[in-house]
Amino acid sequence: MNSRILVFSILILIATPTIAQPTVGAALMDEYLPLLEGKKVAFCGNHTSVVGTTHLVDSLVSLKVDLVKIFSPEHGFRGDAEAGATIQSGMDAKTHLPIVSLYGSNKKPTPEQMKGIDVILFDIQDVGCRFYTYISTMHYVMEAAAENHVKMIVLDRPNPNGYFVDGPVLDPKFKSFIGMHKVPVVHGMTIGEYALMVNGEGWLPNGLKCDLQVVKMEGYDHTMRYHLPIPPSPNLQSDEAIYLYPSLCLFEGTFISVGRGTDMPFQIFGHPSLKAGDCYFTPKPIKGVSENPLQNGKLCRGFDLTDTARKYMADTNSFNLQYIIIAFKNFPNKDEFFSRNNFFSKLAGNDQLQKQISAGMSEADIRATWQPALDEFKKMRKQYLLYPDFE
Repeated sequence: MNSRILVFSILILIATPTIAQPTVGAALMDEYLPLLEGKKVAFCGNHTSVVGTTHLVDSLVSLKVDLVKIFSPEHGFRGDAEAGATIQSGMDAKTHLPIVSLYGSNKKPTPEQMKGIDVILFDIQDVGCRFYTYISTMHYVMEAAAENHVKMIVLDRPNPNGYFVDGPVLDPKFKSFIGMHKVPVVHGMTIGEYALMVNGEGWLPNGLKCDLQVVKMEGYDHTMRYHLPIPPSPNLQSDEAIYLYPSLCLFEGTFISVGRGTDMPFQIFGHPSLKAGDCYFTPKPIKGVSENPLQNGKLCRGFDLTDTARKYMADTNSFNLQYIIIAFKNFPNKDEFFSRNNFFSKLAGNDQLQKQISAGMSEADIRATWQPALDEFKKMRKQYLLYPDFE
């Protein structure tokens, strides 16, 4: 590894944590099938909604559950669309169930789309970051369920980044689909716990409360690491990428490539003009994954963080700001580092982080500015935990 990367990849290894093998909520059918009897059921899920090797929708159809509709988040129901791609509504080829896309212009089910539904079953694998849009989709489904007096059942799954809480807490002025709630970048909650928090903190509009039930997992706690059996989205193809995602996704608000258009997305970063790093790569279009990647066709210089990510799997309780600080310091034209569309501030959840990096503040000094709000969030979070915590 290049000596420069050692500046920002020092990790304290204590002991190898337990690799989680919990029983996910979707597998505990005795807990929720009785709630579906005699009901018209809609399913909100995607390609990760699997028990063993069988998609949950296929199982429910074979069990004669009266499924009437599928709601599909970003990346589509079968998970074959790249980030930000427009998802079209249509029909599932296997089950012939109608699919309603909840990405693009229609992020929230309409009253018409909610007609004839008694229960919504929600089962999606999240990765525990504020800007990963599955929790935003869940918010809008909860909102539609509350408005239309429909019960919602969340089938819980592990959070592969659920063993720590870190990052600046969202300033509501920067609320968007990639950050809807006053939570830090890494919230340390399962998707079921997060749903309880959305409901309990009154984050649905107009005082709404969703008729919500969470089917808990068995054998899970927040000290565990979890290997995702299915990539949750096209550019998170490995454990390494998932562990690095909270840190590297901030680059999406810059002109630095995070390896989209290569076989190592969210494991590498670089730019044609970067003056540091011993990793070289050239982003190229990959159908269904990254069809017009940043720095397309240009040789980029930067860093391969794969080995560092493997150390994260052993023990780390924070995400790393040093990657973006080092990249900024080694970028020749500072005025051309951040993108012009305010996207970095939406990812960060504030407009301070960009200013702090530009001013040359250290990671320790930057962290000190967000710590009070982070401490408050940690206290609130504990009210909604369903599983033993990491502290």
